[in-house]
Amino acid sequence: EFEEEAPRTEANIFKIAQFIHNFCEKEKSPHFNAGAVAEVIEYCSRSVENQNKLSTQLNDISELLGESCTWAKMDGAKVVTAAYVKKAVAERIERINKYDQKLVEMIQNGIIMIDTDGGKVGQINGLSIMNLGDYSFGKPAKITANTYVGKSGIVNIEREVELSGTSHSKGVMILSAYIGEKFAQERPLSLSASLCFEQMYNGVDGDSASSTELYAILSSLSDLPIKQNIAVTGSVNQKGEIQPIGGVTDKIEGFFHICKLRGLTGDQGVMIPYQNIRNLNLNDEVINAVKDGAFHIYAIKNVDEGIELLTGVPAGKKNKNGEYTVGTVNYLVNEKLKRYSESTNLQK
Repeated sequence: EFEEEAPRTEANIFKIAQFIHNFCEKEKSPHFNAGAVAEVIEYCSRSVENQNKLSTQLNDISELLGESCTWAKMDGAKVVTAAYVKKAVAERIERINKYDQKLVEMIQNGIIMIDTDGGKVGQINGLSIMNLGDYSFGKPAKITANTYVGKSGIVNIEREVELSGTSHSKGVMILSAYIGEKFAQERPLSLSASLCFEQMYNGVDGDSASSTELYAILSSLSDLPIKQNIAVTGSVNQKGEIQPIGGVTDKIEGFFHICKLRGLTGDQGVMIPYQNIRNLNLNDEVINAVKDGAFHIYAIKNVDEGIELLTGVPAGKKNKNGEYTVGTVNYLVNEKLKRYSESTNLQK
């Protein structure tokens, strides 16, 4: 079995550079300058979604080298620069991103409804990843939550209509466990809540949106609006810890693209798990926008950090009497659930 990735060490970077040199010698093509070699190295890290790893898929790398050389030859260049490598990567994507472009067009035209400004109660922008063979891309998806008196617990609409995969269904069940531990220690949990990925009809799988769904429920219970200019990805466990997910780079770039088309306002961004920082291999456009403060990437560790960022209201911690600080998110959620419980008892 051939390992598909290797540590990003100086020795392995040098081996990739040697491979590039040997390729050019064999093909009698223009050689790559230092900038072009560095761009290939970045491509190798992006391919395996890890800043500390390099792809060892030599056939894929050879195809990129060949296309980069072709663009250089067409311009009559004597050496391949970073610009030609970037052009080769961009052209590869252009050839296979028809579905991506269609979705962007539908979002732009309002056919797929995505808000990127203002605040909405019980509504949040999640981030999904779509794979089309060798090409994957991220796009925002509207997730909504409704809460009301009852004992149904959290109803996963996708599961009810058999559009939810096992991982997604597991993620939704974890939300009930988190809410139960945090808010139902002194009384039974009287809650009915419905969750839905709006305008998605081809099924949902994976638990990377479980934290996103939890934020939507907390928003609905607290009546606090969630900022629509921030998209969210991340799995959550029963203790409220945010867990890493896959495809983080594609997801960030997907939401950035939508925000850019509508106009960057300086307060848009994406919230990711803290552990996914090492997986970021963003394109230059996103990196420059973050440097300039036109776009933001927030890395968080737990649910309380996330809900504070999304609502602008402190999450709130229990005091010595076991009560949450008045006016905080957790206080408002707890008060709503208390009223639900009292209402249920009165109906008995």
